[in-house]
Amino acid sequence: MTTTGEDHVPARGGPWWWDRRRGAVLDVSLGVVSALECAAEGVPFARDAGIPWAAGVVFGLLAGSVLVVRRRWPIAVVLVAIAITPAQMGFLMGVVGLYTLAACELPRRIIGSLAGMSMLGTLIVTFVRLRQDMVREDLGVGDWVLPFAAITMSVGATAPPLLLGLYVGQRRRLMESLRERADSLERELQLLAERAEERAEWARGEERTRIAREMHDVVAHRVSLMVVHAAALQAVARKDPEKAVKNAALVGDMGRQALTELREMLGVLRSGGAGARAERASVPLAAVGVAAAAAASRAAGDGEGLAEGPFLSELGELIGQSEAAGMVVDLSVEGEERSYAAGVEQTAFRVVQEALTNVHKHAAGAKTYVRLAHRVSEVAMQVENEPPPEVSSESSARLPSGGNGLVGMKERVAALGGVFVSGPTDAGGFRVSAVIPASS
Repeated sequence: MTTTGEDHVPARGGPWWWDRRRGAVLDVSLGVVSALECAAEGVPFARDAGIPWAAGVVFGLLAGSVLVVRRRWPIAVVLVAIAITPAQMGFLMGVVGLYTLAACELPRRIIGSLAGMSMLGTLIVTFVRLRQDMVREDLGVGDWVLPFAAITMSVGATAPPLLLGLYVGQRRRLMESLRERADSLERELQLLAERAEERAEWARGEERTRIAREMHDVVAHRVSLMVVHAAALQAVARKDPEKAVKNAALVGDMGRQALTELREMLGVLRSGGAGARAERASVPLAAVGVAAAAAASRAAGDGEGLAEGPFLSELGELIGQSEAAGMVVDLSVEGEERSYAAGVEQTAFRVVQEALTNVHKHAAGAKTYVRLAHRVSEVAMQVENEPPPEVSSESSARLPSGGNGLVGMKERVAALGGVFVSGPTDAGGFRVSAVIPASS
């Protein structure tokens, strides 16, 4: 195959209308042979016509040399051959002209008309000449011999070059069609490969974003609570040793939970990465698009590729951890509790978790209201905190913020077809609301 997008246009290495030099040499050689043939046949023609033999030779040379332009004007060559048929000239020009006419891309009606004219002219001239020869020689043959001989000679001089030209032309067009189809297929394959690469890159980006979001959700909340408990431990270490011991135990529990979740997540990623590398090594190019689409659908799915959970049933434990860190949380649940798809429950839990983490970071000590509503076709949640109390810089935990929490929550909810809204309240607090379809 040729390079994609490269047209199969023959290189024009010959003069004038010839594509190649060997084509020009061939046509010129045929023209010279035809001119010499017609010049030789011009001598008896001039004698029969009563004109100087030199005129007959010149006429033959001019008529025979027309074969040089057979590729450029095949119709003209055939018409000249038909015109000089009564003079018994141009046998080579007639045969080659019919072959060229049939092989070129002309309408079949034109080819058939000119071939019929050539065969009719040859038939008439052959019939007349044979009759004159028979009368001159006083040959006594049957009446059927003369027509049979004329028809046989005219068909023999017309049909073979015509059929050969039709075959060669059809074969040439078939090869060009196959070549064009091969080029088109190659371009399509290249385009599919480029699109598959783009989709695979997009899928990899989605996977990276999703992994980053999961890592943020797992680490940020646990570590935020650890920092809050550590700050409280530092504040009460000397005043209330019993409470300091309790806070230290909570810090240890938080750290162990964070490590456990990270270990599970990294184990899934490590096993998935090895499988993906093996699959990429064995899958052919044609399956890249399918693999990319599958990875993309997994990236936009409900999060089952990573560790399963958490679920809404663990919401009480989550709020208990925040209360243990000193936050006042008011939880209210509306509607009949029921189970949802793993992706829905995980997303709803992560929204509440991230919202509580943001309260720890930006409004430590503020009272927080958590609302969960089980509706017919959706589940809604809202986390709203009051303005934070004035605290001294010494007691502040100084939790850093990466600015990815709200973005991650919005991406999670939008991936399930839900609605996410966040923003400050009129009272000076902050509200996070999300509604997720139950059938996601």
